[in-house]
Formats: sequence, structure tokens, C-alpha cells
Amino acid sequence: MRWEGISEFVSVAESESFTKGAKALGISTAQVSRQISALEKRLNIKLLYRTTRKVSLTEEGRVFYQHCRSVLDGLDAAEQAVSNLQSKPQGRIKLTAPVTYGEQQLLPLINDFMMQYHDIEVTAFLSNQKIDLIEGGYDLAIRIGKLSDSTMMAKKLSQRTNFICAAPSYLDVHGTPQNLGELGQHNCLLGTRDYWHFIDVGKIKESTNTSSKATGQKASVERNLRVSGSIQYNSGYSLVDAALKGLGIVQLPDYYVQKYLTSGELVSLLDNYREPEESIWAIYPHNRHLSPKIRLLVDYLSEHLI
Repeated sequence: MRWEGISEFVSVAESESFTKGAKALGISTAQVSRQISALEKRLNIKLLYRTTRKVSLTEEGRVFYQHCRSVLDGLDAAEQAVSNLQSKPQGRIKLTAPVTYGEQQLLPLINDFMMQYHDIEVTAFLSNQKIDLIEGGYDLAIRIGKLSDSTMMAKKLSQRTNFICAAPSYLDVHGTPQNLGELGQHNCLLGTRDYWHFIDVGKIKESTNTSSKATGQKASVERNLRVSGSIQYNSGYSLVDAALKGLGIVQLPDYYVQKYLTSGELVSLLDNYREPEESIWAIYPHNRHLSPKIRLLVDYLSEHLI
């Protein structure tokens, strides 16, 4: 009796939706609603705020959710520990990842992974849109940069660096920019955004230590700088090609340009302003993070991604 409604409550809390929570559990929305209502009645506590657009946790609901999540994780761990004694990783993994990163970095590694684990099947959907994992029935997503979804588990796999670069032929004609202000004098090859991201080292500011001695420190500030040029493509490959042909300056991740930087076909610019490396994450729903096949793939990617 004490277990009734717990799984339903946790699923709704994590998806912020009765419909999505029911879909994740494979049961009807009406059944989920009945179980949670009965749970609230049994506890004599309101756990969820319900509106036509959104479901959110009450203060009591947040406390109850944390404890319930731990209990369910412990139960999953116990069941998996027993199952692992008699089985090997198998079954289908459904994942999503950004298009270019997936094509260049991720899927070749997954092919290598599947050569070792023949009982695992993989379905991958590459998209630059952030897909709802629970609604889409995904086991895993690869995300780049800052994470915003706190209801998911996450593991850092690797990191990437964005480079500002141009061909020597362009620089011979137009000169080499020495600071961010000089980018306005150059043809900047744009992607889907009309700004580039930098770290701008500002003026020296004074700070006082415990001995009351003033020391100068430079403040690094993250900055989005609007740039412009004669080209705007939503294709990194096409932007690289334009840069190689001397059409302008480009900002792209390392997996687009590293080999050209190494060969000298492109030259890295404004290195002192280069933004910090962006993290590459594997994220997955709480209720799937202990699956042997998911853990095995995530560990494999963490070990092999550069």
C-alpha cells in the first residue's frame, strides 16, 4: 500500500506533465492521476500544483520527491545487481545528438562499440534541436555546453574548443586582427547566429587581501560580439570551405578546423580571447541511469572521445 502512487508521482515530477509521466510508465494518464490523488489523500499533503499548462512541485512535494527518487534508485540498483549476475548487456539504445558532432565524432565510436557488443542495438537521431527525452522515449542524449535540465542525470564525456581562424591568403590581403575591435574591419563568415563568443580580459581592478594590501587583478568577462560579413550558412562544412578559399574569418569548433590548423591551411587568431572549452555531456533520465547497456556505452564514450 505504501508503494502505490510513488512511481507515478516521480514520473510526473520529472516530466512536469501527467501525459508525459504516463507515457514514460506505459500506462494511462487517468491511472496516473488517480494514483497521485490517492497518494496525496493518504499523506494528507498536496504534492503538485496543477494548471492547464504545467505541473510543478509544492514545497512538500520537492522534499518528498527527493526521498522517493532515492528509494526508487535503490530499488533499481538492487534489481540490477541481481540481474547482472546472470545476464550480459543487451537490447536497444535510443539516443540523440547534435548533427555534425554526431556524424564526425559520435557515431563512428558507436560503430566500434557495437563491434564489441553484438547483443546491443542502437537507434540514433541526429538533431540540433533539444529533444524531450521522456516524451520521445530516448535513453540518452549528447549535449554540448551548459546544461539547463536539472531533472536528468549527466556525465561529462569530453570537451571542445572554438577557434577563430582564417586562411593565410585572406590575411595576406586584409591583415590580421589584433583585438576584438578590429573584427569589425573584416569579413566574418557567420553560422546560425550573428554573434561570436569570447573571453574579454578587462581593465585591472583593485582587490584587498587580508593584509590590506591592494593587488591588481584582471577581470575576464564572457562576451558575445556581433559580427557581420557577406556569408551566412547553417553548415559548418560550408563555412570551413569558404574560409579555406580566403573568403573571410570564421569561428568554429575544433572538430571542423583542427586538421587545417595543423596543416597550416588555416591560422588561429585572437587566441588570448578564446572562450573556455565547452563540456560535452551524456544526459539520461533518472530511471535509466543504472541500465548496464547505457552505463557501458557512456563509459565507452567517456574513454574514447577526444
